[in-house]
Amino acid sequence: MYLRSKALPRRTVLRGLGATLALPFLDAMTPAMAAAAQRTGKPAHRFLAFYVPNGMAMEYWTPKGEGTGFELSPVMQPLEPFRDQMLALSGINANWVAIHAGASGAFLTGTPRGGKTEIEIFADTSMDQLLARHHARDTQIASLEMAMDPPANAGACTGNLSCVYTHTLSWRSPTQPLPMEWNPRAVFEKLFGDSGTTDRGAREARLRQHKSLLDSVNEKLTSLRTELGPQDRAKVEQYTEAVRDVERRIERAEQQTDLELPEMDQPQGAPPVFEDHLALMLDLQLLAYQSDLTRVISFMIGKEQSARPYPQIGVPEAHHPLSHHQDQPELIEQMSQINRYHAELFAKYLAKLRATPDGDGTLLDHMTILYGSGISNSTRHSGENLPLLVMGGGAGTLKGGRHIRYTDKPSMANLLMTLMDKMDVPVERIGGSTGKVQLDTLSL
Repeated sequence: MYLRSKALPRRTVLRGLGATLALPFLDAMTPAMAAAAQRTGKPAHRFLAFYVPNGMAMEYWTPKGEGTGFELSPVMQPLEPFRDQMLALSGINANWVAIHAGASGAFLTGTPRGGKTEIEIFADTSMDQLLARHHARDTQIASLEMAMDPPANAGACTGNLSCVYTHTLSWRSPTQPLPMEWNPRAVFEKLFGDSGTTDRGAREARLRQHKSLLDSVNEKLTSLRTELGPQDRAKVEQYTEAVRDVERRIERAEQQTDLELPEMDQPQGAPPVFEDHLALMLDLQLLAYQSDLTRVISFMIGKEQSARPYPQIGVPEAHHPLSHHQDQPELIEQMSQINRYHAELFAKYLAKLRATPDGDGTLLDHMTILYGSGISNSTRHSGENLPLLVMGGGAGTLKGGRHIRYTDKPSMANLLMTLMDKMDVPVERIGGSTGKVQLDTLSL
């Protein structure tokens, strides 16, 4: 179809009143994409870290069997449709275990040490930020750091250590932690606001007039449609409607907040708020990947020590206290319900990634996703045998459908080193790495 359409570069954007709209992959971009693929020999490879807090009910997490014949555990069962693009990893140990601070603090940094007081803050440069440096020349936004909880950059949260450790995964340098953005509107503005100017006036004018972002580029969209073939026009329509839908949902959420919430601390656990908030955050990630605005995202579905209850699935107890189950079977079973619910929500996101075309495959085909937690048995704050999955096709570098059990107790930092190789961005060291792990050997 692109032979009958105007050829477009992959980085095509439409600029309007305080807004920039990047387009999804179109047939008309095939010449440019083909040329880029010819230069690199590979499709664009994207990375996502999807972090779940407070450890895992390991009795309900660990698969039975090894290699290709493994049996999905109760927590993993919602991910059955994606088994062919799943690597379940057992036997990997954390590099730094300092109650909950080390869990999230070392998850992407692999740091073997951290601060000892609330004002002593250091770790190592995280994997996502090493990737962000590499992709900064190819994408408008080097990386996104997103979470379901507001950031806390001061005070002590766990073991008299800084709250920074429990609230972020991402470190630009050993002494520069990055805040995770929890406000969907801020993420939306970062993605689709005009990054070519520091003038806020145009964007504020658009908001005051209740204009849609797409209204401000409507004239240019109309002109573009006349230059595209029918399949590309349909893709543009579908994509722009998805953007409109996200913006409408953000506006509705803001209206509800203005009308219903008095001045008070943000409540946790209201079922509609959590699911609606999460859906927005994941849809924004999908749009960012689809438009190739970024190739690197780190996401926390909950901060370490999250006290969010889940009455919508029959678990009204707060997550963090429940995670200290003292090995009581009935409490472990309740915690497993939260773990499974997170997996169910993650599976819905994977389904959207798999349903989104990307070049000669799908977004999921061209992604490496690290899913898991920085501690295992939360009662003991254990850093042994971390609950970890590597999902996606890895742009052809990953062979899924396997459970790999490591007996030599490799470190999380060594796994990060291996994933950097898979991302074709090899580095000499991450945190306390001492080597790499084997992901390619197929156990039968």
